[in-house]
Amino acid sequence: MLFAFLTVIILLGNLMPIRAQEKSLYERLGGVKPISLVVDDFINRLVANDILNANPMIKAGRQHSPDAYLKFQVTNLVCQVTGGPCVYTGLGMKESHSHMNITENEWQVMRDEFKKTLDKFQVPEKEQKELFDIVESTKKDIVMVK
Repeated sequence: MLFAFLTVIILLGNLMPIRAQEKSLYERLGGVKPISLVVDDFINRLVANDILNANPMIKAGRQHSPDAYLKFQVTNLVCQVTGGPCVYTGLGMKESHSHMNITENEWQVMRDEFKKTLDKFQVPEKEQKELFDIVESTKKDIVMVK
């Protein structure tokens, strides 16, 4: 039993340098400059989307948070959650979205627009999946109406 345990420890120890060499998602995305370009395009898509604009609470939220401020905050958020040096100082997802009564359909529209942006910037599938995993982790705090 001890031999099996030591063998596993040695094997895991040999794999650690391989994992340590893998770049963060932030690095694989190219850093803050490409992230900011993606965020800029994505926010522009959301602001122009007729389905999202039909929700008066989303529309009102845009008046409270101008596009430039929103782009700045989302860029910092993406930078931080992907392993970059930025610090997000905005509100939590629930606090900033719960009053908007965002529906499941509106969530899907947002996802579709995000996919279009990622494809436009030729973000590789592996990185897209990781980004969508991060996005999905926020859904419970954003979608309030099924």
